[in-house]
Amino acid sequence: MSKRKICVVVTARPSYSRIKTALQAIKDHPDLELQLVVAASALLARYGTAVNYMEKDGFDIKARVFNVLEGENLTAQAKTTGIGILELATVFERLSPDAVVTVADRFETMSTAIAASYMNIPLVHIQGGEVTGNIDEKVRHAITKLSDLHFVASDKASERVIRMGEKPEKVFMTGCPSIDIAHNMMEKDGHMDFDPYQRYGGVGAQPDISNGYIVVMQHPVTTEYQQSRQHIEETLHAVRNLKMPTFWFWPNVDAGSDGTSSGIRSFRERFDLEHVHFFKNMEPTDFLKMLKSSQCLIGNSSVGIRECAYLGIPVVNIGTRQSGRERGRNVIDVFDYNREGIERAIQQQVDNGHYPPDKIYGDGFSGKRIADLLSREELTFAKILNY
Repeated sequence: MSKRKICVVVTARPSYSRIKTALQAIKDHPDLELQLVVAASALLARYGTAVNYMEKDGFDIKARVFNVLEGENLTAQAKTTGIGILELATVFERLSPDAVVTVADRFETMSTAIAASYMNIPLVHIQGGEVTGNIDEKVRHAITKLSDLHFVASDKASERVIRMGEKPEKVFMTGCPSIDIAHNMMEKDGHMDFDPYQRYGGVGAQPDISNGYIVVMQHPVTTEYQQSRQHIEETLHAVRNLKMPTFWFWPNVDAGSDGTSSGIRSFRERFDLEHVHFFKNMEPTDFLKMLKSSQCLIGNSSVGIRECAYLGIPVVNIGTRQSGRERGRNVIDVFDYNREGIERAIQQQVDNGHYPPDKIYGDGFSGKRIADLLSREELTFAKILNY
């Protein structure tokens, strides 16, 4: 039997950590052939050039799709999605995959889903069925309805997908592959064993972190993108007032990222941030090592909800971006973007220390489960469309 060709499209830096162990498991599986396509912000230097880490990890890139339209606003998001449909259709025609895998809920993933669906290529969706507080939820649920197989990360997500009308026999609870990275890291001690300044450069001060540090990762909220500068300034004031050594990561490509980025740059010009260092990106394992050794993660990234729950890292979740998503005991929410509230929550989490782990989103073996499901004889992709 010839190998099944599994085309996985990765469109952004967080999507790579969400799918990395599944990519490796597909690549290593004797009955599968991995076709990795990298698109959108995962190719761009200003967002950390995630494609470089994929190549460093030994993955062969079958196609690169440059489809990001500059502007970081709602119009740019819509047009980026449209360009992605055009370009990915050409890629899929050339690669002729047996199935296409799309990851999570980034707006760029809609391009993958639409192109595959209209070309009658079976579509596999990873991390459907979750609830959040911005446009990602609409994208996620729309991709669910376009998809033929569903590999979900939690029991509640599985229930939602089935309630949306999907057949239970097409829904599989695999857990999130990003938890695999955290699991593997913890089996090898898990503490930060590198100098982040030397390995990743970045800009800003280089504070002494020997007595602890915090990490910030805050993205714009697409449904509130016009307030993105105001939102980030509240967090900046809170972090400035606390004066704790801080590693701050640059925002993603969502609408409003110009406001977030300009807010950070302007704040750095007006105030002396002698305790803050800024990074664009890190390899997934190094990033989790940094988080594991930190005192707290602040912002609105899903890593605070997923990996940090598994690792027991204290999290201050700001605003509505993760609203509705299942969370562990490690999360304190500050919904109103208030600097005093953010500051109090950070201090509370630092004083509390690390939490017991929660396995809400997986047990560390999701990647292998996904590859095994993709190879199952009864899931012959020629039959899936009529399954």
